Amino acid sequence: MQKRCAASTIVLIAALIPSTFARAQTPQRGQSGAVKDQSVDESSPLHIDGWGRIESQAPSTQTPAPAPRHDMSGIWEPANGWRDGVQASGAKANPSDGKHTLPMTPLGQQMFKANKPTQGFTSVGARDTNDPANLYCDRLGFPREDLYNLRGLQIVQTERETLMLYEYDQAWRTIWTDGREFPKDWVDSLEPRWYGYSIGKWVDDTTLVIETVGTDERTWIDNSGRPHSDELRVEERFHRVNHDILELTVTITDPKIYTKPWLALDKFPMRLQPADFDIREMICSPSELADYLKTVGNPEGGPTGEAYPFRGR
Repeated sequence: MQKRCAASTIVLIAALIPSTFARAQTPQRGQSGAVKDQSVDESSPLHIDGWGRIESQAPSTQTPAPAPRHDMSGIWEPANGWRDGVQASGAKANPSDGKHTLPMTPLGQQMFKANKPTQGFTSVGARDTNDPANLYCDRLGFPREDLYNLRGLQIVQTERETLMLYEYDQAWRTIWTDGREFPKDWVDSLEPRWYGYSIGKWVDDTTLVIETVGTDERTWIDNSGRPHSDELRVEERFHRVNHDILELTVTITDPKIYTKPWLALDKFPMRLQPADFDIREMICSPSELADYLKTVGNPEGGPTGEAYPFRGR
């Protein structure tokens, strides 16, 4: 179905590098003014916040208090380790590993084959990828923000809305909880957005169910290149098990691309962090990306088309 024109002009700066390079942390200066290396050893068990402070792990014998009513506010990170939400090969509950086959329509199969991720069962080399997030610094969009590098997540609640602030891509979403509904003709009437339109309803004292529609078709569902159409509908079910643990379940429905709904996250656990925990910064920076290409990706200055070409300026 033909879509409306986007409201804003997107400037695309193209580059072929892994997204972990593109979303770089801002350098930090010490007392002498020297820039300190903020790279993180991802094999380290230490949990470090944005100010470089080490946070202790929750004791295994801890007995959490009961979950508060209608409250998810706070700073959350993956409960099973801060890299548990990376999901490099696709949605955690259904990764692209040759064992989990999604129920795709012929159109879905065609679109999936056209996408060329750098990880997963159908991966290609960095030179051949067409991942918009890695090529152009495009936003991950939704639901990929849940299904790739789900790291620090701050949830802020007001009387009418719930805000979700993500570490990866420094992105934020608004979930309206004021009782509004989607228009019946939302496929045609809502202008596509990177993160769609979201409404949330409490189904019990500790479970908020969020529905999202109207997502931009340029985005991928996950890191393995699963596609979607303008009819994508995503359900997130946030269940607060107790004071310290929040579980997230994500279900994908898209009748144009998939013959039935499928599970992307299944009770993915996140742990409440201290109130003063500072979420690290991970932003796709075109200038840092260009510097990487110059100094690492193609240091010899060879012609476009060699490893890590810098196209489309």
